Amino acid sequence: MTLLLLVRRSLRQHLLSTIITACSIALAGGLLMSVWVVKAQSQATFTQVNTGFDAVLGARGSKLQLVLNAIFHLEASPGNVAVSDYEFIQRHPAVKLAIPIAVGDNLRGYRIVGTVPELFSAVDYAPGKKFTLASGRVFTPGAKEAVLGEFAAHRLGLRVGDTFHPFHGLIYDEKNQHAETYAVTGILAASNTPADKVIWIPLHGLQTMSGHDARASTDVSAVLIQLRSPAAGFMLDMMYNKQGNRLTFAYPIGAIMAELFSKIGWFDQVLALIAYLVGLVSAGGVLVAIYNSMAARRRDIAILRALGAKRRTLFGAIVLEAAAIGALGMAAAFVAYAAILTGVAIVIRAQTGVLLETWKFHPVMLWAPLGMIALCALGGLLPAWKAYRTDVADNLAPVS
Repeated sequence: MTLLLLVRRSLRQHLLSTIITACSIALAGGLLMSVWVVKAQSQATFTQVNTGFDAVLGARGSKLQLVLNAIFHLEASPGNVAVSDYEFIQRHPAVKLAIPIAVGDNLRGYRIVGTVPELFSAVDYAPGKKFTLASGRVFTPGAKEAVLGEFAAHRLGLRVGDTFHPFHGLIYDEKNQHAETYAVTGILAASNTPADKVIWIPLHGLQTMSGHDARASTDVSAVLIQLRSPAAGFMLDMMYNKQGNRLTFAYPIGAIMAELFSKIGWFDQVLALIAYLVGLVSAGGVLVAIYNSMAARRRDIAILRALGAKRRTLFGAIVLEAAAIGALGMAAAFVAYAAILTGVAIVIRAQTGVLLETWKFHPVMLWAPLGMIALCALGGLLPAWKAYRTDVADNLAPVS
């Protein structure tokens, strides 16, 4: 109880320096936790989210570009796949399901993707989960109708029954508006997948949109594939990627995305290093703040010693005070963490449709606060030793 009273009194006496130091600790802790959580969740999400498909067949080029374009609706299409190639892979005995897609248009920055109704009825985007409609119905093949992902519908302010004009290209330019008018027939329920930020229309409608190359009116941008077995994937990989030279077979999707994270892993390490350095500086701030106040505390310490306080009690009080500042800072760190992660999650959702879970538990939420508190307590050892060695007689002498 004596220790706690001493710590409380000291924190109140040096309130300004306590608040400033705690804020720097909060920033360091919030940054460290958010870096680790964003890294862990984004890597797990992007290597596991495949919207229900095992592979992608597309034009010859980069597997990563093909996956980013066809699955995550990022990047540009590397080219087209002839309708004969689509029909061949669709009939292949190793293929369970083949869904064609066509890209090339947008609505105020949100991609318009042509596909077939089977995408919504035959595909589990996650185990046991199919795309469902929050309102309306699926478009009719051949009709100028559209089904909107939940996020795209919300951001565009569109509802069932509304109409819109597509814009040519993947980048929004109001000068490139198509003449065709599409009616919204359905809004998908949120799936927390890239499908949430897409506007889906009938495949033939996008292929024959005004201004598109008539010679490629039956081609598709890519084919999303479900395989009957993992062995089928390796067999098709051999056929298309090693023996063939016209098309690219991207398989497995998770491994391809894992390669992306291995390439940008240095960026996570840099952010983590910055967070560690900020943490060390913050712990150093605790040391400096308490050490600099020791000159003003010497007489108080001497009086306490004269009243019977033991050296180890005063030593423990200083260390506990440093740990308390660390604890206050780490309590505030969760506010900083929530602010940082919420901002990052909004950006990732807008760009990919994937939603990060801000308060999903991660071990960093436990070891980061404990580690920072311990580091601050370590920073309090030097001023605690100085308090331990305070001479009672010298500091009780009258001040002339």
